[in-house]
Amino acid sequence: MKRFAALFTQIDQTTKTLPKVAALKTYFEDVPEDDRLWCIALFSGRRPKRTLTTPYLRGWAAEKAGIPLWLFEEAYPVVGDLAETIALVLPPPTQESDHSLSHWIGVIKSLPSLEEAERKEVVLAAWDELDPTGRFLFNKLLTGGFRVGVSQKLMTRALAQATGQDEPVITHKLMGSWTPETATWQSLIDEDDPAADLSRPYPFYLAYQLDEEPEDLGVPADWQAEWKWDGIRGQLIVRGGEHHLWSRGEELMTDRFPELAQARDFLPEGTVIDGEVLAWADGAPLPFAQLQKRIGRKSVPKKLLAEAPVVLHSYDLLEFAGEDIRDRPMAERRARLEALITDLPEGCPVQLSPTVPFASWADLAQTREGSRDNHAEGLMLKRKDSPYLSGRKKGDWWKWKVDPLVIDAVMIYAQAGHGRRANLFTDFTFAVWKGNDLVPFTKAYSGLTDAEFKEITAWVKKNTLQRFGPVRQVTPHHVFEIAFEGIQASSRHKSGVALRFPRMSRWRKDKPLAEANTFDDLTEMLETYS
Repeated sequence: MKRFAALFTQIDQTTKTLPKVAALKTYFEDVPEDDRLWCIALFSGRRPKRTLTTPYLRGWAAEKAGIPLWLFEEAYPVVGDLAETIALVLPPPTQESDHSLSHWIGVIKSLPSLEEAERKEVVLAAWDELDPTGRFLFNKLLTGGFRVGVSQKLMTRALAQATGQDEPVITHKLMGSWTPETATWQSLIDEDDPAADLSRPYPFYLAYQLDEEPEDLGVPADWQAEWKWDGIRGQLIVRGGEHHLWSRGEELMTDRFPELAQARDFLPEGTVIDGEVLAWADGAPLPFAQLQKRIGRKSVPKKLLAEAPVVLHSYDLLEFAGEDIRDRPMAERRARLEALITDLPEGCPVQLSPTVPFASWADLAQTREGSRDNHAEGLMLKRKDSPYLSGRKKGDWWKWKVDPLVIDAVMIYAQAGHGRRANLFTDFTFAVWKGNDLVPFTKAYSGLTDAEFKEITAWVKKNTLQRFGPVRQVTPHHVFEIAFEGIQASSRHKSGVALRFPRMSRWRKDKPLAEANTFDDLTEMLETYS
């Protein structure tokens, strides 16, 4: 753990890329394979699940520190992080050990099988052996909240340098459903066996938001336009007689969308398609809220399958007949995809995502304005000669979304944030007028600057009407412009509506309370855009 703590400190104390990569490279070259594997897992989001609830940890830490629990609870929001608060209040360790990272993760993973008294004994013993940084990391792993200030791309670059392999090769090897319990360093990194994991997807190519005028991109004929669908980005893989569906977040979604099992009957062996999973009926996408009902389920009941059937709108072909064709021009990949989809029988849930023809950027801009009428968020622009890269790259792929919907609303509740913003009120509930009453309809927690969050925090402290646990009811006074991508009817919300990606786009200090929008305005937007 000392080596991992030193690595964490080196990364945490710099914002520069080269020192972070160098520190990771040295770590991968020097530590045992088990620790290397867990480091890769942690830095790629494969952290252990939470094994203890925070009330236990708070109580045990206060007891170990010899302070009342109320004092610990007062210290927590000042520090802003539970793991760090515990590490700071504990007395110095009375023992010293140099157990490995994998040893301590093994300790953490053993806790669910123990009785409460045994768990407490194990945790207290660990705190008594670890230095402050080690305790902090141990606590983060205990609570399932480990994060580090380095991207997976930098970790992959360091790993490529340490092993002498090409970065794209390493990136692909790290995709899929492996864990340190199911893989070894040799099987994951050293071996070069494309068939080792037939379900393994390719790294996704991600686009940047186009904020400038499209004319800056050059000749229109060099570009392909497509609708930007509001679904779940996914890769459909047909290999070894099986099919697999992966989300952009490297989550295996195969069982949630059983309709796509038909793909293995019609698509040739060795096919990988990139596309968008959409809830689909009567030739058009259903609202995202319908698709959302199927997210997070291990199995889907027949009723939900009937209410929200899905299709995969395919827009790129990454592998054909077992050959990786990502380096081919997009126009060639698209032509192969069109030929492949054309041969599929009617009713197959794998469909071709249509391109949007245009002769000029002005024509395309006009088409873009009608995106919501086509149940789309805007347009995707892709250079026809572009390869399929990995990660977010500027230049060849752009998302050109329509301007968000906006509504002016009144802040009525406030709650403190987490982490570095634990001392600030950052999570707010907003309402619109319904007659003389304010009706809450959404929450938002992003969009303001740090200075604005500090200003509104000072105001909340002086204008609190009531407290409900961590939530404060405040005097209705401030109006904010709330931006959002879509609006749907929702039986789960008292207002009857749910917003898609709400955020604060502007603090309307110029607008009096009485001029905030009304519930009728919200209903009209629902009827227009849902």
